[in-house]
Amino acid sequence: MARPAFDWTLRTGLLACASILTIATLAGPARAADLPAAVPAVDAVPAATAADVDGATALEGVIVTGVRGERRTVADSPAPVDVVSAEQLTATGKVGLKEVLNTLIPSFNLPGINGGGTSWTVRAITMRGLNGDQALFLVNGKRRHGTALINNLARVGRGGAPVDLDLIPASAIERIEVLRDGASAQYGSDAIAGVINIILKKDAEGGSFSYQGGQNYLGDGDTRSATLNYGLPLGDAGGFVQLALNWKNNEAASRAVPSRAQYIYQPTVTTVGGVTTVTPDPRDATADRYYWGGGYGPGEEDILAASYNAELPWKDLTLYSTGTLSHRSSKKNTGSFLPNLAPVAGVTAGRPQNRNSLPEVYPNGFNALRRIFELDFQTTLGARGQAKGWDWDLSTTFAQDHAQLDGQNTLNATLGPDSPTYFHLSTHQFQQWTTNFDVTREFEGVLPHPVQVSWGLEQRYEHFKIYPGDEASYIVGDYVIPAGQPFAGLRPNPGLASYAGTAPEDSGSASRNVYAAYVDVGTNLTENWYVGVAGRHERYTGDVGDTTSGKLTTRWEFLPGYALRGTISNGFRAPSLAQEVFASSTISGNLCAAAPNNVFRGVPCVPGEYLTFPTKVLRADSSEAQALGATPLKPETSTNYSVGITAEPTSRLRITLDAYQIDIDDRIVDTSNLDLTAAQLASQPALAPLLTRFPQGLAATYYTNAVSTRTTGVDLVAEYAFDLGEAGRLNLNAAYAFNKTKITKQIDTPAVLKAVNPNLVLFDRQKIADLTVGTPRKKLILGAVWDRDTVTASLRTTRYGEYTEAGTSANLDRTFSPKWVVDLDIGWDVRPTTNIAIGANNLFDEHPDKIGIVNADTGLNQFGIFSPYGITGGYYYARLTQRF
Repeated sequence: MARPAFDWTLRTGLLACASILTIATLAGPARAADLPAAVPAVDAVPAATAADVDGATALEGVIVTGVRGERRTVADSPAPVDVVSAEQLTATGKVGLKEVLNTLIPSFNLPGINGGGTSWTVRAITMRGLNGDQALFLVNGKRRHGTALINNLARVGRGGAPVDLDLIPASAIERIEVLRDGASAQYGSDAIAGVINIILKKDAEGGSFSYQGGQNYLGDGDTRSATLNYGLPLGDAGGFVQLALNWKNNEAASRAVPSRAQYIYQPTVTTVGGVTTVTPDPRDATADRYYWGGGYGPGEEDILAASYNAELPWKDLTLYSTGTLSHRSSKKNTGSFLPNLAPVAGVTAGRPQNRNSLPEVYPNGFNALRRIFELDFQTTLGARGQAKGWDWDLSTTFAQDHAQLDGQNTLNATLGPDSPTYFHLSTHQFQQWTTNFDVTREFEGVLPHPVQVSWGLEQRYEHFKIYPGDEASYIVGDYVIPAGQPFAGLRPNPGLASYAGTAPEDSGSASRNVYAAYVDVGTNLTENWYVGVAGRHERYTGDVGDTTSGKLTTRWEFLPGYALRGTISNGFRAPSLAQEVFASSTISGNLCAAAPNNVFRGVPCVPGEYLTFPTKVLRADSSEAQALGATPLKPETSTNYSVGITAEPTSRLRITLDAYQIDIDDRIVDTSNLDLTAAQLASQPALAPLLTRFPQGLAATYYTNAVSTRTTGVDLVAEYAFDLGEAGRLNLNAAYAFNKTKITKQIDTPAVLKAVNPNLVLFDRQKIADLTVGTPRKKLILGAVWDRDTVTASLRTTRYGEYTEAGTSANLDRTFSPKWVVDLDIGWDVRPTTNIAIGANNLFDEHPDKIGIVNADTGLNQFGIFSPYGITGGYYYARLTQRF
């Protein structure tokens, strides 16, 4: 049976649109919007004059994202656009763009921890319930490059390599425009969930310096940030160069409970007259039992980011260039290893022992630290002008993200006490070079109203490479634990504690070229009815192939100030090169047990023989993955529907409501853990060749186009402005987002896997839950901004809906209830050019429910990990800003 084009959520949105229309009409005659120029709310444009990416002056209320040629306001836009001003960025008290957007945009979500590996440093975002790499990011209208760090161990947004917004200096930003609509036909692949366009400042004089410091209510997680921006004139014809510099430093914070291990250090055991006495080590009385949970929360991070934005009119041209350069150093505890205790009769240590805490290296146990050193840059050179009535823009953008992954305070215990304690694990590098040629022209006389015709060409080169790590980070030594220690006579588990270095067999690279052409035509068929049509064709080298995307947009203003709008489009996202190239190996090992149990994973072995067993992430095009049923990755395709209403019943009230549906076929996800013993491999001719490399079997995952999904939702934005006379001005705003993702199709588990183990599932319940209920479906933001003379106060409360952290079985699922989180920022101009501010995020110290599965040894997980507002509770800060 064919799927219906729309489901109940979209129909509900249509009914809601009709309800708002009725209420707004009864509210009175419509008038042109004339909102006071206070600090704007979401869906409002800053009052300050700016300039768009085409060089035209942008007046109050004008946007440049989602339209070409004719300038439009937020309310006039045929598709929903949110606008975040520079003032809002500052007033959130947040020091990273991801956290700022999570605070201000209801359709944007950012899990607090979200898994291991690199997923804390480059936290995976979601937009309209979709992964961050299903949205397109622009800077001044030019494509921003993605990160080199794939979120392989993330739970939400797993496998993505999205743009890292935190490497863009916030002080360089004039505003951020968020297009909440499919836009692949206009901007290219990845724009399935929408487009985030970061517009940089263009001031030719003056600037500001700001310093902010703060910490959590519990006294940890100290943050310090400093920003500087300055504008200078360039040439004599109105050119400029705008420079910006940001520095951010935050310390680690943890919300683990104390370790409940009975003993941290080895007790003394004496037996006198048949009576055994256990005497604790004196150090147990003063041991820091919080130390072992140091990884349960944000880690340490230091980011230095610089940027420039420049324009120079020259003859009949305007030359321009932008660039960013950023360095990040991060450190995160990703594994705690308590000291090993020798067995004590009748005494429970209260924790599992491990054979990798070699006392010669770490007599007091250790915390393994993930280190990431990242150097990132992007630069654009371009020119624009006019020729024969056409406005043209030619630009080229080169970018690179270079990330070095290291392990600190760890060891490879199979090398014995001589093992290094610091390792280079791998280096990831992503390069992107994009060249664009865009032209646009308004034709008059063809139709009753002017016709805007735009077209363009794009060529993009991408290259991704993974370099291997130090040999000591992946080899397996032959060290045997000596007598007198726990596990005497045994060999340690292979590999690094907490990490896996990249072996040469898992390194690799890939590159491709993308060629695209588009056309975008829009006009008013009548005075109040706008229609736009866009089409784009892209050709990928390699196995991706060609794709064609289209979009139909319309807006009908049926009464002054009231309009219906809608879009229909299809989209496309090619597999990222990281998803095609990434591979890793984690090795576990064990001794063959003595007879009659001398069997390891179903295969007879020699007692005392040391056997290893790999867990691998396989490339989808590798022979091993294909033997397990993998097929080459193919693009995701999407169909987007959106319908909405905009209403301005009075000069002080604006309401927009949009309902949408996004169908995505062939979504790329990673499989469940496919655990196969040697006997199972031998049972199938297609799998038997794997025994040559994996004589004890293997557990593997790979990326595959496993599911199709449908995401439906509603976005509501409303704002109202009060003129309080001598008491100042008050702006109220509300923003609500609802989205729901469900699986509409799931590929069958490959027959070769079912034949050896009927219980194997290619995409299991936990991965389905992470995709569909791992983030809140509902998010409501209520805000108020009051300003009077020299004082401005911003109050915002956000309701985050419930979400579920699924376990491997239903009894391990944990559903966290909705929470209200309140933020407050108060600023005072003590002098015309000096402002001081104090504020608090999570003012009332809200935490997720304490229904996590707490680890008794390390004290982790009392709040879970997915919380969209973090787990560290309240945070307060102070800020000084000097304008000059």
